[in-house]
Amino acid sequence: MTTILALFSVLALAYLAFGVAYQLFFAAAGLFYRQPGRPLAPPHHRIAVFIPAYREDAVILSSARQALEHDYPARLFDVIVIADGLQEGTLEALRTLPLKLVEVAFEQSTKSRAINRALELLPEAGYDIVVILDADNVMGPGFLSRVSGNFGQGSRVVQGQRAAKNADTPMAVLDGASEAINNHILCKGQRVLGFSARLAGSAMAFDYALFREVMPQIDAIGGFDKELELRLTQRGLRIAYDEEAIVYDEKVRREADFSRQRSRWIAAQFHYARRFFPRALQQWLADGNGDFMNKATQMLLPPRLITPGVLAMGALAHLPAGAYLLAALWGGVLLANILSFMLAMPGYLWRSPYRQALLGLPRAFFYALRSLLGLNYARRHFINTPHGDNE
Repeated sequence: MTTILALFSVLALAYLAFGVAYQLFFAAAGLFYRQPGRPLAPPHHRIAVFIPAYREDAVILSSARQALEHDYPARLFDVIVIADGLQEGTLEALRTLPLKLVEVAFEQSTKSRAINRALELLPEAGYDIVVILDADNVMGPGFLSRVSGNFGQGSRVVQGQRAAKNADTPMAVLDGASEAINNHILCKGQRVLGFSARLAGSAMAFDYALFREVMPQIDAIGGFDKELELRLTQRGLRIAYDEEAIVYDEKVRREADFSRQRSRWIAAQFHYARRFFPRALQQWLADGNGDFMNKATQMLLPPRLITPGVLAMGALAHLPAGAYLLAALWGGVLLANILSFMLAMPGYLWRSPYRQALLGLPRAFFYALRSLLGLNYARRHFINTPHGDNE
């Protein structure tokens, strides 16, 4: 192997090893997470439940009805469906429900624009808390009460646990496992060490006045939750996590949807790395804001699902060239990567029938790798993940 290729191999491995070390560290920390056992006060906060729905005719009526039936005092919460691109029949059905319907239309639709338009139409002081759901989400029992209780204890931003609503295809099982791993590493592990939990795009709750102040600064094509994370931690705010505040989220069933979804996520991640890492480093050096620096560092990490496949290919690629030391180094980092996943993986995956889905990991890696081909498109266009049984 030439010196140039060896140097390139070492640099690539160093970047991947950085991501693996970060993941392994917080996966281990997540094992020590204990849900705070503090008493929660009776529900009393007024809550606005936002459900942005972009072309979500297949699921929005069911989701809206279930949200309206949630076990929180009806006088204390409003369901606000933000309809973008819905069919007229769906809109007529929504108008018959006791919810607030905000109809929007944009030349280029995005979730952040839909939410900001709804905020413009709502009163400035009508609510204490705003909750963001996806159009396919179903709040678990007591979700809004848990949110209210956390705010009663002083939290201003809370991420609930997003749990898989379906496991009806191997890809849905793997997507659900990925969600659980993210909860472990980016919520539990972070909170154990005093850092903010991630924001996951839904099952999120914010102080209403704070949200109205921060959201107008955001006009993201994708990944508005990542920009919210960065802007909030830049202000010195901590994002709490409540494992018992559960929202059930529909996982993608088809490989093509999985690939498009990851394109959107990866494009947003590296976009915000370029925008926020320099200012996070500057603020960390100036006033020690380690939480903001940690969030910006997460934007630099190699994509989690792609990393093990790249490491495996790297280890094998060095063998024909006789670069056995480099092959061993790549293989060692791969083993550390596998260990981090094993620490963070939910226990149910080891039981039948879920463990059979693990055999599809190489295929999931292929579709995650293919998502890199869609990054340029994802940077310029809003990519919606379809939900429901129909296309």
